[in-house]
Amino acid sequence: MGKITAHEFITLDGVIEAPAWTADYPFDPRMGESINRLMEASDALLLGRRTFEMFAATWPDRNAEDDPGAPFMNDSQKYVVSGTLEGSVWSNSTILGPYDAAEIGALKGRTSGNLYVSGSGMLVRQLLADGLIDELHLFVFPLSIGSGERLFSDGDIRLKFDLAETEAYDSGVVYSAYRPAA
Repeated sequence: MGKITAHEFITLDGVIEAPAWTADYPFDPRMGESINRLMEASDALLLGRRTFEMFAATWPDRNAEDDPGAPFMNDSQKYVVSGTLEGSVWSNSTILGPYDAAEIGALKGRTSGNLYVSGSGMLVRQLLADGLIDELHLFVFPLSIGSGERLFSDGDIRLKFDLAETEAYDSGVVYSAYRPAA
């Protein structure tokens, strides 16, 4: 049985939406190594529709010379949670249909490696609420932007986590990995 690992770029005030604000911070190669470890441990991607459409518009034109993550992003199986998307030209993509916790749990059970979620905030919130995320990897950027979609919203269920790993970068970004508390 695989695990579901999710990674988010997030501000100090919890915003994950449209992370163009990351461009103000130099990309530390150690951050790339952390993300690469997540990819290497994964057999497939699990994405929400908006993130999938964004990725499908950019990744197919990239190769390993452009970005070391390109082979994983392009060659891996991609599962997309969407009630509106009907098809895709991005290779190895399967549309799962609307969010269904039981179906995603079954997919997790059929997967020997990890299912890697990048971005996909709405999907991540649903997976967290249903206890399907095994690891949450946050790259916290040292700024507050005041508005935007947040990872956790008012009214979300209470969740507890155990810290599994942390690393600070010269840019001020802090990486923390969490697992649901036992």
